[in-house]
Amino acid sequence: MRAVIGKDLRAIRRSNAVLLPMIIVPALLLVLLPLAVGIAARATHHPDVHPLLDRLPHSLGSPIARLPEREQLVVLVDGYLVAPLFLIVPLMVASVLAADAFAGEKERKTLESLLHLPISDERLFYAKVIGAFGPAVGVAWIGFVLFAIVANTLAWPLTHRIFVPTRGWGVLILWIAPGVAALGMSVMVRVSARARTAQEANQLGGSVILPLIFVAVAQSAGLLLIPVGAAFAVGTVVWALAIWLLLGGARRFTRDRVAVGL
Repeated sequence: MRAVIGKDLRAIRRSNAVLLPMIIVPALLLVLLPLAVGIAARATHHPDVHPLLDRLPHSLGSPIARLPEREQLVVLVDGYLVAPLFLIVPLMVASVLAADAFAGEKERKTLESLLHLPISDERLFYAKVIGAFGPAVGVAWIGFVLFAIVANTLAWPLTHRIFVPTRGWGVLILWIAPGVAALGMSVMVRVSARARTAQEANQLGGSVILPLIFVAVAQSAGLLLIPVGAAFAVGTVVWALAIWLLLGGARRFTRDRVAVGL
């Protein structure tokens, strides 16, 4: 398993088609966006965000409305509204890597040697899963650290405090985001085993991954508003579903199915 995982990590470093989305998308969402928000908040003299707050749930709008006016814009956007975008990162990265897991091996003409390794079908499946899961979570965590540094640094002249992360962000980052990555990966690895190319795997898996992205975007901001225990329970449900899909995929995975089309 270590050999397969190491091989996958080396393939990621050598493939621009896989590596570039892992860098560009998190950079846009988690670095450039808070950079632009911080610059805009500092350049605008007491921006009026009350029309926007009036359209938000009371549990979100009321605490922000009590803040000094100079803090409201940056806390609203970076503290809450970026949350939906954050969950897109681990889901997207895991999907890209999982789609390449077996379909990419077929494209690179390396699948036959992989299938002849002295390893059980189940261990081969889990090695491919771990090879996609680790980088996806790592990119998400590194992206959040950069996001927190940029957001807090630019907002410091306005807030004079560190406002990210909060306890809700902690649950989102450490528990829910890895679960979302595992959920997307559990789908895409199974699709990749049947597809002939990574592009085909992305197309086939898109019908499942896109709804997951929409659900993540719709629900993640609310996860910062509910109690920490409730948010943890939501993450537990996501993990349970991901593990159920992974176990089912491991039971059904065979070399013969992957080898179809060679």
